[in-house]
Amino acid sequence: MQTPFHYRDGELRCDGVPVRDIADEHGTPCYVYSAASLAARFGSIRAAFARWDALVCFSVKSCSNLSILKLLAAAGSGFDVVSGGELYRAVTAGADPQKIVFAGVGKTADEIRYALGQGILMFNVESRPEMARLNEASTEMGACAQVAVRVNPDVDAATHEKTTTGKADTKFGVGIHEAEQLIGEAAGWQGVQVRGVHVHLGSPIYSTEPHEHALEKVAGMIGRLRDAGHVVDCVNLGGGYCISYTGEQVIGPDAYARALDSCLERLGCTVIIEPGRYIAGSSGLLLTRVVYRKETEYGKRFIICDAAMNDLVRPTLYDAFHRIWPVSSADGMPAVMRPEQRELEGRVTEVVDVVGPVCETGDYLARDRPLPPVEEGDLLAVFDAGAYGFAMSSNYNSRPRCAEVLVEGAGCRVIRRRETCEDLVALERDYL
Repeated sequence: MQTPFHYRDGELRCDGVPVRDIADEHGTPCYVYSAASLAARFGSIRAAFARWDALVCFSVKSCSNLSILKLLAAAGSGFDVVSGGELYRAVTAGADPQKIVFAGVGKTADEIRYALGQGILMFNVESRPEMARLNEASTEMGACAQVAVRVNPDVDAATHEKTTTGKADTKFGVGIHEAEQLIGEAAGWQGVQVRGVHVHLGSPIYSTEPHEHALEKVAGMIGRLRDAGHVVDCVNLGGGYCISYTGEQVIGPDAYARALDSCLERLGCTVIIEPGRYIAGSSGLLLTRVVYRKETEYGKRFIICDAAMNDLVRPTLYDAFHRIWPVSSADGMPAVMRPEQRELEGRVTEVVDVVGPVCETGDYLARDRPLPPVEEGDLLAVFDAGAYGFAMSSNYNSRPRCAEVLVEGAGCRVIRRRETCEDLVALERDYL
């Protein structure tokens, strides 16, 4: 799909709104999202799995702003939550509890009771102790929790080691044989009803093969369970659908859906999917202003910005690559930029590190990156930052978190105000 961010007359715009105007009105750093892109990308992935009438549950952990959740809920989205706090956010934003699934390896008893009280659709259970705790809580409340067991199929998703979740050495899910045993054991429990199987391999996944391999394993397991008399009528395929961080073409939702079509046909199950990055990633960027230029006697050039690792931790946490380019650029931006490039054909550039003010060597947004020469006060855009950007931000170095702005048509509005220093101490002041 096309990005909502494009250059016109040498200036970057989000849909019809000049990004410079957003910076002038709301300051930097700030996250900028396109409402139209969020809605279109949700519609795209729902359409890809329309044959199965799949319940699309947006992954709240990827981008949890209430206004964005409200926008997606109005479009018909369900929600994948992994904490009581994310569940609270989804419900506050107007989500239908019967479109909410609760995943995560460490659900507390309080979180379980809260979710049961909200009447959510399903729990993705990841261990026998969790199943037992859910059964106990549900029985005490006179309820019966709907459950999918998360399977760890030991499939390599060929993604970063810190974002792969379907291999045997990760903390997620239970193995195939253990899952079959757990489902058989839980069949006699009063407080739970096992309806399905959940499998999520990690993110981003740039090929359909890991999904195909995992689903074939899951299909075999479901067949054996049905042969043993268990009713398994739901399969949750997780998420992990990729976006392009370089500008190069990548596979889209249709490719994933086609690859899984024949297996889903055989299973005949209700289908749930849990995209986050695909919907939010390319729908948002981080806007930052150059504070200083610095060149050392050792030949290193640094562009020091007002955004830092506390605003966008992905580059230092995951070695993640984000395209970065000046907001003002007479020739626009190159269509493709790759991590290994040190020069860009037809462009006058210098190789720089784009860094922030945080007191860590790991505080960088880009290293050894070719950029047009920029000066103090210039604006830079960090692209494809809508997923796992603000959601993973922090107050490290006692830095107030930045604002979030949503572009809607020809206008925009703040959907999270910039924090103040008073916000930093508000929860501590009463204890002085």
